[in-house]
Amino acid sequence: MKRLRLCYASTVFVAGFIVSAAVSADGQSAASPAAGGATTVTQTNETAFSRPAANLGLEERMDFLLGEAIFQKIWVPAPASTTASDGLGPLHNARSCSQCHVQGGRGHPDMDANHQVTALLRLSIAPQKGRDDLTLKHQGRVGDPHYGGQLQLFAVAGAQPEAKIRVRYSEHPVTLADGTELTLRKPHIQVTEPAYGDFDPDLRTSLRLAPPMIGLGLLERIPESRLEELADPDDLDRDGISGRINRVYDQTLQQVRPGRFGWKAGQPSLAQQNANALNSDLGIGNPIYPSAYGDCTARQTACLARLNGNTEQQDGLEASATMMRVLEYYTAHIAVPAARIQHDPIAQRGERVFRAAGCSACHTPTHKTRRDNDYPALSEQMFSPYTDLLLHDMGDGLADRHTEFEAMGREWRTPPLWGLGLTKRINGHYNFLHDGRARSLLEAILWHGGEGQASRDRVINMKQTDRTALLRFLESL
Repeated sequence: MKRLRLCYASTVFVAGFIVSAAVSADGQSAASPAAGGATTVTQTNETAFSRPAANLGLEERMDFLLGEAIFQKIWVPAPASTTASDGLGPLHNARSCSQCHVQGGRGHPDMDANHQVTALLRLSIAPQKGRDDLTLKHQGRVGDPHYGGQLQLFAVAGAQPEAKIRVRYSEHPVTLADGTELTLRKPHIQVTEPAYGDFDPDLRTSLRLAPPMIGLGLLERIPESRLEELADPDDLDRDGISGRINRVYDQTLQQVRPGRFGWKAGQPSLAQQNANALNSDLGIGNPIYPSAYGDCTARQTACLARLNGNTEQQDGLEASATMMRVLEYYTAHIAVPAARIQHDPIAQRGERVFRAAGCSACHTPTHKTRRDNDYPALSEQMFSPYTDLLLHDMGDGLADRHTEFEAMGREWRTPPLWGLGLTKRINGHYNFLHDGRARSLLEAILWHGGEGQASRDRVINMKQTDRTALLRFLESL
């Protein structure tokens, strides 16, 4: 349950200058350029989401570059002469990690297979009592019996892609209190040309964009006690916000832990998030998810008949434990760009509007990482991601009927806000929310319902000058 705490001062050294900010232990701090603590970088160009943490030494930067090479590795079907990179698919959505996370940034909702796909379609059906207990324990959901847990749009030679996807939109006009008119769009998924029979009649789909890669190692090192402190599942303080932890299964530790990663906080660690993406998106077997067939089902016989990748040289796996450790090091140490609020009085005013609107109740500004001797660059860092990593009911408008462990269809993890204003520069678009329906930050705010409804209504009723300041603040992060 949330509790009142005293304020204290925080001073950090970033990129050659000192930045100080008043910080309360509940995260209610003034925005600081040191968004990622001492890991923060000052670059704001197209490489801003793929830079190494600023406080890494030369040797550590070499490890980072090695991991980056694995992140960008183009996997090929087996058998192949390049035995370090074979084992793709047989069904897959991408050939490399960087194909979805372009320049470490945000995906877009275009699912046309003629374009580079940077989103995926999750599939699930309702659990059947007494039959799906093991699946729910390990995966948090039950996939379609013939198509698995997500739709695969590509296949190696000799296998067929699972289907094609079309995303169409319905439009919903919204008028703000000052007369400003906007149009919100809601996506509708159409799956055509299924290659392996009919889908389950109760199929549930959820379109998911690839999220930005910055600051993941910092988020992983927020102490569990901090998450417990922020959670208030029964809304005992009666503020209308009842964030809760998603309890998920850790495959390595064989126990339940707080979820942190993914749109519904379905993964407990960065290592497991990486391993799941490699297996589900690329079909690459690894120590946590060893199946070399990825998401293939019993009906997909051509998929199951394909040769595995470089199993003999990789301890029976296509991605070895060593490879996964190096990949984890890279994804943990991608830096956070500095916020750009300090010289912008309108953005500074916007931060005050942000708090007055109640946005910081879920988008908790500041956290401090735990002590970590293995990853010292991430140890005891004060940083500002603007998230509580908790699940919140966001209302019917954003609901997808798709559950993951304890997360229900209306619930989503609070996404970090850092880097929002660089999205266009890095990825060439403004597509926000889990499925990219919002084409601007204001549209994203106006989709908030449930626990976010009161803040949304305050934004609708704001003076235009306040709303402009709020958006300027978000773009400065």
